[in-house]
This record gives sequence, structure tokens and C-alpha cells, in this order.
Amino acid sequence: MSKNDMLPIGSTIGIIGGGQLGRMLSLAAAQLGMKTAIFCPDPQSPAFDVTPNITIAPYDDEAALKLFANSVDVITYEFENLPLESIKLLEGIKNVAPNSRALAISQDRLQEKQFLSKNEINIAPYAAVNNEEELKAAIKKITLPAILKTTRMGYDGKGQRTIKSLEDGLKALKEFKGQELVLEAFIGFEREISVIVARNKNGMVRDYEAAENVHQNHILKTSVVPANINRIVAKRASRIAQHIVGSLNYVGVLGVEFFVVPAASDALDKYPTLIANEIAPRVHNSGHWTQAACLTNQFEQHIRAICNWPLGDPTRYCDIKMENLIGDEINGANEKLESGTQPHFYGKKQARVGRKMGHLNSIIK
Repeated sequence: MSKNDMLPIGSTIGIIGGGQLGRMLSLAAAQLGMKTAIFCPDPQSPAFDVTPNITIAPYDDEAALKLFANSVDVITYEFENLPLESIKLLEGIKNVAPNSRALAISQDRLQEKQFLSKNEINIAPYAAVNNEEELKAAIKKITLPAILKTTRMGYDGKGQRTIKSLEDGLKALKEFKGQELVLEAFIGFEREISVIVARNKNGMVRDYEAAENVHQNHILKTSVVPANINRIVAKRASRIAQHIVGSLNYVGVLGVEFFVVPAASDALDKYPTLIANEIAPRVHNSGHWTQAACLTNQFEQHIRAICNWPLGDPTRYCDIKMENLIGDEINGANEKLESGTQPHFYGKKQARVGRKMGHLNSIIK
């Protein structure tokens, strides 16, 4: 690796987004001797607590974005629901990692499915829906039950409805009026897993062991490692994640979510099938366990990757459970800590229903 390609210690990393992921990225950067600057429109952003360099401005404020870009050495982002044109504007001024192509694909469920299909990665059957006739055709093709989703701005269960009848579909179509939609087949999976993978500019790739995830009300509640999957399935998930970052010429950390589907009784391959559900071009909630179980956690790995440093060791050293603290679960959480638990409280000002307020990493003994 050429030293000329690496950002030197003391460089400034610009982070678009001021939530908990930006906060933890900033803390990881400080550990590596790097400075950070945070760009976010919310003056109460929890990431602002950990750096003096803040910009409070809308994500589409071109003048503010240009000033920000010229004040930092590399730019990254902590969530994907950003104006794509803003990221492209920043790319014209400074290196942005991950790149705008990865962002564009992850922002649009149809583009994401087309990308995965092109790369011969299994996905759930789907059909685009923009009107009543397309909905009827999609139901005939996909069959019910199915899930109707907006192609954009969907996360933590937002922008999706379970469809059990045509009436359900028509009601959801009316509710989502004016938005591009996709009807996706309901997958009878036995568990959900995710793989966190990192790649630097020079093409060095490292991925973490798959985590097994449980959701409550469409929000991730726990991630446990090791996942209850066999070695062959784990290797296949790892290969898929590595293939995705290579195909995208990706730089940074990326999360890949999978459904694990039992093999059909008459299938030649008796191992469960992996169905890719989603890719996320950022550090990922289901990778928080790496903070307590790995020498190099996902946040440090992301900073290393975007600075084009050698990537760290992703080996897991203990069995681990990550649990999200959602809404008022944060209240009194410090009073319930056990000796084998590592707390991460995000410093958000207000606990709301469905809002992630912190997480706990607990060693499984």
C-alpha cells in the first residue's frame, strides 16, 4: 500500500449526519488521532457533543456544503436518506466514501434489487407498482401475502405495509399515493442475519462474522454472535458481502442483511438459501457488537477504510449480544448495568416511541 494514498494522522474527517452513528464514528476517529467535523441541520444532534467542529445547515444548502467540503480532508456519511445531488456536489470537491453510486442504489429499492439480481444474488420476487392496474398484476405475479414498500425513505419499518388481500393493497396504494412502490413476496425465513464488510481504496477487504438479528415492531432489537447457522451458510454470506463491495468499488463499511430460508425437501443443495434483503452503505446497527467483541470495531474499521489505512482484525474474541435501548428503555438503564455489559448511551435529548436511545453489548458466558 502506497503511503501517499493514506490520510496522515491529524487529518479532518467530514461526517454528513449527526446521529448516533456519526457520534460513534467521531469517537473512533479521535482514537486514531483524527479530527472530525459534523454537518447536520439539527442543532441538538448527539454527534455535536463529541467534536467542536459543527455545521448546522440543511443537507441541500450548497453554499454550506462547499464550505464544509473545503474544510475537511475526506467526507463520509452516517445514513443514506440524504439528497443524492448534495453528495454528488461534495464529490466534485473532495473524496467522498462511500461513493454516490452506492448511495443511489441503496436509496431506491428497485435499483437495489436490480443491482443484486445483476450480480446473481438471490432476492425475493418483486414487481414495481405505481397504480391500481400494476398492483393487480403484481398480486397475480407475486401472490399473497406480500409486502408493499415505498422504493425510497424506508427504514425501521417505515414505508411498508403487509398485504393479505387486494383490499389491503388498494388501501396502502391510496395511503402511499404519489410514491413509487414495489410489491415484494413474503419470505418464510427461519432467521435473519447480517454481515458487516469493509473495503479500502486499495481493495483490501475484511468482513465480520454474521450476526443473528431479531426485530420488534420492525426495529432491530438484538443481534447475537455467533449466529445459529452452519459453516457453509456463513461462508456464503461472507462471499456475497465481499462480492458486493467489490462490484461497487466501495470504500468504507457496508451492512448486508439476509433472510435464511430452509432448503426445499427436494432441493439438491440441502443447505439453507440466503435471500439478500437490503444493503446499507454505512456502519450498521447490527454491527455494534464489534465494539465489545473485536480488536477492531466497525467504526474504527470505517475510519481506517476511508483514510485508506490497512484494515484491522475483525476476529471475534467472545460470544456477544447487542441489545438496542428503544424509547423509554433508556430511563434508568445505568442503574441496571451488569459487570459483563458495555453500555453505549447516545445522549439524545428526548426519548420517543421507536427512537434508538442507546445499546448494550453483553458478553454471553
